Amino acid sequence: MERIEAELFTDGGNNAVVRLPDRRFPGVLVQGDSLHILRTDVAELVEACERGDLADARDGAGLLLAGLDALLDRYATALAEHEIARPY
Repeated sequence: MERIEAELFTDGGNNAVVRLPDRRFPGVLVQGDSLHILRTDVAELVEACERGDLADARDGAGLLLAGLDALLDRYATALAEHEIARPY
């Protein structure tokens, strides 16, 4: 394990915006339990598609999209607050 210093652009939380050394743009640090929940949600969406349950799939996809939109908004806000152009 290597110890390094990183720049923290938001509070720690479950999805902190951080920049590692030698990186131009920050990234989002997602905690392991949050990553597992995201993976589980995607797996449930795939299962709904396989069952042909489009209503359930649409609902699951909508929740995933809303969560990712919130994460992306947090990222964009953090960059704007520190006058960093977005990489996209």
